[in-house]
Amino acid sequence: MPFTAIIAAFSSGNPIFDMSQSSDLIQSAQRTIRFELEAVEGLLAHIDADFVKACELILASKGRVVVVGMGKSGHIGNKIAATLASTGTPAFFVHPAEASHGDMGMITRDDVILALSNSGSTAEIVTLLPLIKRLGIQLISLTGNPDSPLAKAAEVNLDARVAQEACPLNLAPTSSTTAALVLGDALAIALLEARGFTAEDFAFSHPGGALGRRLLLKVENVMHAGDELPQVQRGTLLKDALLEMSRKGLGMTVVLEADGRLAGIFTDGDLRRSLDRNIDVHKTLIEEVMTAHGKTARAEMLAAEALKIMEDHKISALVVIDKDERPVGALNMHDLLRAGVM
Repeated sequence: MPFTAIIAAFSSGNPIFDMSQSSDLIQSAQRTIRFELEAVEGLLAHIDADFVKACELILASKGRVVVVGMGKSGHIGNKIAATLASTGTPAFFVHPAEASHGDMGMITRDDVILALSNSGSTAEIVTLLPLIKRLGIQLISLTGNPDSPLAKAAEVNLDARVAQEACPLNLAPTSSTTAALVLGDALAIALLEARGFTAEDFAFSHPGGALGRRLLLKVENVMHAGDELPQVQRGTLLKDALLEMSRKGLGMTVVLEADGRLAGIFTDGDLRRSLDRNIDVHKTLIEEVMTAHGKTARAEMLAAEALKIMEDHKISALVVIDKDERPVGALNMHDLLRAGVM
C-alpha cells in the first residue's frame, strides 16, 4: 500500500488492511517458508566428501575455527561461531573489514578459517586471501557459488547454493542465509559427535544456564551439614525429636544408631501419620514412628540425581550419607528449587 494511502487510512479511522490484503500477507509468509524449506532440503545433496574433509580439517587443527563474513553472512557467521564454541569446537568471529586493519593478528597459523559469502566474491574477504595463503592457514569456504574466487582459494568448499531467495525480488538474503545457518549447525553437530562431546561438557560451556546448574551442581553444594543437620539418637522421645526439627527448620530429622550410622529418618509426613494414629508425643520413642533407613544420597552425587530420587519416590527430603552409612548432610526440595536445579 502506498505511504500516502496509509496516512489517509489512519486519518479517516478506517482499517489499513482489508481481508483480501490479510490473505495476501498469509500467502506471502507461506511462500517464504516454502522457499526456505526447499533451500534447506537442497542441502542434503551437498553433504558429501567435501563436508567430511571440512570436518577432518577442523578436527586435526591445533587452533580454533575463525569465522568471517560480511553483512548478513556476518550475522550468520557470528551465530555459527557461537554454536561451534558451545559444542566443543573453540571458535570466534572476526569481521573481515576489521581483519584488514589489524584484527588478522587474532588469527594464528594453527587456526582454521571458515569464510561465509553467498557470492563467494565479497571484496573484504577476497582481499584477505593472499595473506591467508601466505600464512599457510587452512581455509574452508561456505558459499553459494562453487566457481567463485573464495571457493577456488579454499582447501574445501561447503556448497550452500539455493535456487532462489525467498525475497520476491530475489535480492534480499533470505533462503541463502537460512541455508548457511543450517549448514553451519550441521557442521557443529557433526564435530560434536565426532569429539564425543557429552552433556557434562556442554554444561561446562554453559555454567550460568539451567542445564549447567543441573549437570554441574552436586549434592554437597546444596546440602545442610554440620550444626545445620537435624539429628537425634535412637531412643529419643518423639517430643524431643520434634524440638530438633523445629530448631533446624528442615521439616525432618535424621535418626542415628549408637555407632553414628543411619537408623532412619523422621519427616513432617511421618508426623502427620503419627498424629492420625493418636500417638502420644511425650511417651513415644522416635524409632517407633520413623521411616527405617529411608532413601539416601551421596555428597558427590549430582543434585539432579538427588532430585530424580525424590521425584521417583514422591518424597521431599533426603539424608546424605558417606561410605560408612553415616549421615553427613540433608537436603529437601526447597534447597534444590533455590539452587535452580528444578
